[in-house]
Amino acid sequence: MKHPQPAAILLFGAPGSGKGTQGVVLGDLPGFFHLSSGEIFRGLDPDSPDGQAVAEYTSGGNLVPDDFTVSLWRKQLASLIADGSFDPDRQILLLDGIPRNTAQCEMIADDVDVKLVLHLAGSDYEPLVQRILDRANQQGRPDDADESIVRHRFDVYQSESAPVLDHYPDELRGDVDPIGLPGQVLGRVLDHVLPVQQRFLGEAGE
Repeated sequence: MKHPQPAAILLFGAPGSGKGTQGVVLGDLPGFFHLSSGEIFRGLDPDSPDGQAVAEYTSGGNLVPDDFTVSLWRKQLASLIADGSFDPDRQILLLDGIPRNTAQCEMIADDVDVKLVLHLAGSDYEPLVQRILDRANQQGRPDDADESIVRHRFDVYQSESAPVLDHYPDELRGDVDPIGLPGQVLGRVLDHVLPVQQRFLGEAGE
């Protein structure tokens, strides 16, 4: 049986803007499910062909190819629905790390119904660069430890990912300042997310 398109909120922003942090917090709230493409990649066996292919791209700060990314993501989403971890009739999908460019927007258009593009919109990247370098020390993530690679990721974001914001209608976009204490940022995020959840619950009950 084919499930209807899951309602989705895109968590979008530059590297280090807090997509993962906010996604994890929101994902712990009833009615939401956080799905991170980065976590999917990091969960791959590093010795498998898929794991080695991902490492080859991410170690240089580049995006993983679209077909490969979307294929892995679809497989994970189908598995989560099949085993009951994610219920598209009762939960909103929080997408973190996909789509990363306009081609991926087109590729997943039939997979999800985008209700909100939540843009963690920092105008100054320097605090975000420092946040990533600090995260490398705290979490032992080698892909975040090389400053030149981190800065390259911002260049890639600007050229390849930022156009995603223009792909979706303006009325679906909500801009949030990502700088501040996690609780402060969460408050700004909830101002955009909770109305979407209220509409979704109304639609789900119809």
